[in-house]
Amino acid sequence: MKYLIVSDIHGSLPRLEKALSFFQREDYDMLLILGDILNYGPRNGIPEGLDAPGIAARLNAMAEKIVAVRGNCDSEVDQMLLRFPCMGDYCILVADGARIVLTHGHHYNEDNVLAPGVDALFCGHTHLWKLERNADGILVCNTGSITFPKGGNVPTFATIDEDGSVRMRGLEGDVLSAMPIKNGTE
Repeated sequence: MKYLIVSDIHGSLPRLEKALSFFQREDYDMLLILGDILNYGPRNGIPEGLDAPGIAARLNAMAEKIVAVRGNCDSEVDQMLLRFPCMGDYCILVADGARIVLTHGHHYNEDNVLAPGVDALFCGHTHLWKLERNADGILVCNTGSITFPKGGNVPTFATIDEDGSVRMRGLEGDVLSAMPIKNGTE
């Protein structure tokens, strides 16, 4: 299966549409959302194309292809608009034999991975993309943000492709970095 992983949408429909355009064009199977979906958050500015109802409608139309976790800006009101669960703090996904923790990053992160024996941790929250292996050999992928990237970074999302590699991508799909999920397959 092919997965597109996105975090920190923060209510920007135009940015979500760009990521979904790549999702559809490249025929990805599942969309993994790592929180902060509809609300722009009190520490952020108002994003371009703020449209929470539009995002809900767009994502609800593909709800059967979505796995989502809760971000620090997501609330029960957001869940009322969405037709897929998004209030769990984490999810453990098994993809081609790899155990992957999906979380937003405000509770569980590279300093608190949560589950022993996982191959990868995917998170967001900081709006700073990262793709590297930690001292324990766990692949750490912070998807950054498609709406409010920080540190001079471009808007980013990640993919897990059929070859078992994680690719960090710019919003147009260009590859910024790539690594295999499982340690020792590099």
